[in-house]
This record gives sequence, C-alpha cells and structure tokens, in this order.
Amino acid sequence: MRSPILALLATALLCSAASAQQPPPQPAVIAIRAGKLIDVDSGRVLTNQIILIRGEKIEALGDNLPIPAGAHLIDLSKMTVLPGLIDCHTHLVGDPKDADPLSELRKTAAQRAFESIPNARATLLAGFTTVRDVGAYRAFVDLALRDAINRGDVIGPRMFVAGAYITITGGGGAVNGPAPDITLPWDMRFGVADGPDQVRQRVRALEQFGVDHIKVIASGAFLSHGSNPASDDFTYEEVRAAVEEAGKKGLRVAAHAHAASSIKNAVRAGVASIEHGTMLDDESIRMMKEHGTYLVADVYDDECILGAAPDANAHPADFQAKERQFGKLQRENFRKAVLAGVNIAFGTDAGVCPHGINARQFAYQVKYGQTPMQAIQSATINAATLIGKSDEFGSLRPGKSADIIAVSDDPLANIRTLENVKFVMKQGQIFKQ
Repeated sequence: MRSPILALLATALLCSAASAQQPPPQPAVIAIRAGKLIDVDSGRVLTNQIILIRGEKIEALGDNLPIPAGAHLIDLSKMTVLPGLIDCHTHLVGDPKDADPLSELRKTAAQRAFESIPNARATLLAGFTTVRDVGAYRAFVDLALRDAINRGDVIGPRMFVAGAYITITGGGGAVNGPAPDITLPWDMRFGVADGPDQVRQRVRALEQFGVDHIKVIASGAFLSHGSNPASDDFTYEEVRAAVEEAGKKGLRVAAHAHAASSIKNAVRAGVASIEHGTMLDDESIRMMKEHGTYLVADVYDDECILGAAPDANAHPADFQAKERQFGKLQRENFRKAVLAGVNIAFGTDAGVCPHGINARQFAYQVKYGQTPMQAIQSATINAATLIGKSDEFGSLRPGKSADIIAVSDDPLANIRTLENVKFVMKQGQIFKQ
C-alpha cells in the first residue's frame, strides 16, 4: 500500500509541475489620476494626467488616458505629482546626533549598519526615492545597506554608493585625532592614499567590491579635526589618477572640494561633480560651466552645524568655528554659480542634518538664486543625469521607473510644501499613502 506521505508528496509535485506549465500572472496595473503633474523635462505643469504603471515601470502617461478594467486606481486629483526626489550627497551610515568622527571609535561596523536602517527608511518616506551616498568612515557598510535595500530586507531609497572616502593621510576624509599609539581598524583607513599610484590602487580596490562611483577628498574639510577647508589635500595628478582609473570601469568621480584651487584641480582632472564648492571664484565657476561639471552644494546644513535647526545637535566647537567663517560665503557663491548657468544637482550632506529632513534645502536653493522649478529639476532630472541614469529615472516618462511622489499644495507656489510629502512610490511599490 502506498504511503500517505508519499501520496501527499506526489500530489504536491504534480501541482508544482502543473503550475510551472502555466504562464506567470501578469502584474496588476496601477492607474494614478494626477490633478497637477510637474514635467521636469519640459519645465511645465500638466493637468488631468493619468499614469499607468505595470510592475516597476511607467507604461503610459497622458491627458485623461482610458483606465484599463481591473486597474487599481489611486486618486491624486487634488494633489501635485512629481518624480521621486534624488539627493546626490548623503551619508546614510552615520549618526547626526553624534557628529564627531572620533565617535567611530566607540562603535562597531555592525552597530553602524543597524543604525543606518532607520536613516534609510526616513529618507524614502520623505520622498527621496534615490540617493547618491558619498562615503562612510566605515568602509563598505554603505554597500551592505544598498544591497539589503535591493533585496527587500530593508526599506529605503535606491542607493548609489562610494564604499569609502579616498583621502590623504590626515586628510578631510580621515578619522583624525586619536592618540598616535592607536591603530585604526582597516575599514577606517581603507581609502587612505598618498600619491597617484596609491590613489589608483585604492580606486581599483573599491571597484573590486562593486561601488557605484568614486569619492575623492580634494581639499580639507569643515567636519574633520585639524583639517583646513581652505587648503588642497590631493594634487591635480592625484585627482587625475582617480578619474582615469575610475573611467576604465565606467565610474564617475565626485570631488569634495571647498578651496578654489582644489575645485580647479578637480575640474581640470575631469570629475563629474564638485561637492560643497564653498570658495568658488569667478575662474572656477567659468571652468565648471565650460566642462559641464555639476555643483552639489549643501546650502542648508549650516543651520545644523551651528545648532540653529530645531531638531539638530550642535557640532564640535572647531567645526562650528570653520562654519562661521565660511558658511555665508558658500551660499553667496552658490548664487553666483546659479546665475552663471552652472549645472546644479541637489545634495544635502544628509547625516550632518537629521535624516528625513532633506527637503528643507529646497527653500534655501530658492532663497539663493534658483526658481522653484530649477530647484525641483536639480533633485530630479539633473540629479539623475549626474548619476548617469536619466534614462531610468528622474522624470515621469513611459519606460522609466515608477518613482512617484505627491504633495498637497503646489511646490512652484510654495517650495516648502516638498517638506511634507504625502505619497511615495518607488519602482511601482507604494510606501506611503
């Protein structure tokens, strides 16, 4: 007599074989009815638009398109719909409540990894469906977070990561200040490089582990002990070595650069973006425009460094002293770059300020020279172009990823409405409604 267990197994196998022969079910269609839709490609506002989404992508978009039978309808007819926002300068691995780099010595890499999970969630729920994360003191924790998000283990934005800062010994991306008889763990000094050959080797090492871009610390830093933001860290030859080596694998280079001389070295070397750009002068602005180099300027976080933002913690005294000296200059030079027509991509240095308040920077970009539409474009199509993925996301078009947000009011009339995003969809999945 046949065993009941074997009979059950046989039935299960038959059912499995039968289901394997059936075609996979088609993904459900989602239809979004948008009252207003900001078309960032054209810089226009469209009305009465229907967005049809199948799976992860936008299938169709147009004025009063017919809605397929059985589609799941989302009524945003009283709201303004935009592409998912993009922040091109974040540090999701880090604790904004403790901004001293020496605090890295009090925590393990595992602690940092787990602490980054709520940072990722807060960023996505604030409407930022993509970030370009530009380094962490603990090498490769950002890769682990990126991969966890991609697997669906963690809720967060699509991440493009640097893996580690490439910095000179004692430079703006190093953990400076421990006693000389303390040896930092390998992951806190992974990106240290002195001279073009060491820079090339570090770029190759980062590429081996699957980073998405390279971050070089071309000048000193505000938020590093004993570092002077008005001085050069890397030479032109060192930055050029990074650009050449990264280019072999199709990777772009972002250059942290405050000093005018560092900015010029980085632009000549062929970096894709200048991060911060505090001491831009007329020549460096002209060079950036000629080369098409992007400026990613964190013009809000002065409020957090000095403790003026309502939910921020003041930074160490030496960091504040540097910020008081140069913070206003950065904002005025941002205005000059906007007026000159330099490419601008949105980047907040999130991690300096609390995660999830990224959108507060929009009002400051408008205050210092951009129109509301330009500010929105900086965080959508411009940011996607800088990352090199404008064919995949950054605007609402058929074939692109269904990264969609909505706000109650018109951000072109009041840019601060972007600080309160009501609806968030990333790759066709709803995370906030």
